[in-house]
Amino acid sequence: MNKVSENPFKNRTAGTGGTLLMVVTALFVTLYLVSNIMAVKVIGLAGLFYFDAGTITFPFAYMLGDVLTELWGFRTAKRVIWLTFFCNILLVVCTQVGVWLPSPDHLVETASAYNHVFTYVPRIVIASLVGFLLGELSNAWLMERIKQWTRGRRLWVRTIGSSAIAYLFDTVPFVLIAFLGTVTTDELLLMLAFQYCSKLLIESLFGTPMAYAVIRGLTKWLDR
Repeated sequence: MNKVSENPFKNRTAGTGGTLLMVVTALFVTLYLVSNIMAVKVIGLAGLFYFDAGTITFPFAYMLGDVLTELWGFRTAKRVIWLTFFCNILLVVCTQVGVWLPSPDHLVETASAYNHVFTYVPRIVIASLVGFLLGELSNAWLMERIKQWTRGRRLWVRTIGSSAIAYLFDTVPFVLIAFLGTVTTDELLLMLAFQYCSKLLIESLFGTPMAYAVIRGLTKWLDR
């Protein structure tokens, strides 16, 4: 069986290729940090479905993970994923230090709002980090494997197929670690189903078309 040819982007870590990799990496890291901060806000729909606001931006981070793997390969994507993991830890540590530091009396309301947002529940932090690491590493690995199986054709099969599996590795550990024992079994199952389906729907309707556009645009940019 013919192997997929080596993607030239994998070895382009200098010049324009290096600059584009830096930009994609920065956006990837930023989206995950933003998703974690947005997760403080809980959204309710019709009094039946509840999910954190980070669920909206989270699939777009997965889209950039797909772009990284597609253009620069699994090894580069894995390095970026680990970098993002440690950036998440740094965010938690630094914002928690901000909670501990004193503030002047006339800014007590501002300090209270800050403390309310950035006082992390330990199990939520652990759940987020575990879900992120398992989900993103499995997504990048599956992207590369599916690319080999399909001989580089049908990008949508790779983006949606890898996400369909990776969202299980992300959503299930997160919900179980974060909420097991704090909500009823029915509520837990509803949270699992809704978060998984909503992420996959956003990935399919918006993330994958964006991945096509970004990959096509970056490829043309380097081929000029």
